[in-house]
Amino acid sequence: MRIWHQSFTVLDDVPHYRDALARHLQSQAQPGTTIDLHGMRPGTYPSDYPGTHIGYAYLSGLHREQFVEGALRAQDQGYDAYFIATIPDTGYEEIKTLVDIPVVTVGHTSLLAAAALGDRVGIVNFIAALEPQLRHNARSYRLDALLGPIVQVEAAFHDVMAAYADPVPLIEAFERAARTAIAAGANVIVPGEGPLNVFLADRGIARVDDVPVLDSLGTCIRTAEMRAAQYAGSGLRPHRAGFFGATPPRALVDAARAFYGVSAALA
Repeated sequence: MRIWHQSFTVLDDVPHYRDALARHLQSQAQPGTTIDLHGMRPGTYPSDYPGTHIGYAYLSGLHREQFVEGALRAQDQGYDAYFIATIPDTGYEEIKTLVDIPVVTVGHTSLLAAAALGDRVGIVNFIAALEPQLRHNARSYRLDALLGPIVQVEAAFHDVMAAYADPVPLIEAFERAARTAIAAGANVIVPGEGPLNVFLADRGIARVDDVPVLDSLGTCIRTAEMRAAQYAGSGLRPHRAGFFGATPPRALVDAARAFYGVSAALA
């Protein structure tokens, strides 16, 4: 089985995270499963990396095209599942109408998995600008009643990267933020971004006090394997009715992307 992993990060810019991510995802996979990491194109983020872009609907929408490109290539190249490895689930709504292979995302999958562990999910992350999108997505999934507090760790992207060399400050900052979420009613914690998730999983942090901390990325890999097996066994896939489900002919998709220059830009 092959899974295409698509990050919102330019992975070669953060080799410590990239290598830790590869180790962790493969450790969660079944024997025989291959996970191929794919990041954003070099130069994607000319400004503050990458949080500034996530905070704007239009910029986030532009970056979605790299996720669409990855999904189309994944299906064309015979991958068994496509993994959108960013909690805002970039491009999910559109991508699941374009390909038949299973599409698994961090945000959606985390909420569904967390519902088996508790009834009020707290997200602990380090990019505050994500909150409106996360709550918008939860409403779209009809899971907004499950989503509780979203609390920021007192850390920035570069602090999370530095924590691979000096872990204690980030662990303490995460635990403080998690306890704030717990005090606000959360009884299961979801780490809000991939780098924080991998950092915590690497150090075996699966609980704060008596509240579970979900390994979202590991859960997504296991979910992708299950969905891929279902698809291979029975052809199970999403509905294909109406505006939010129908799959456009591939020729129309390719022509439209060529007209707007997307295909050439990402070739």
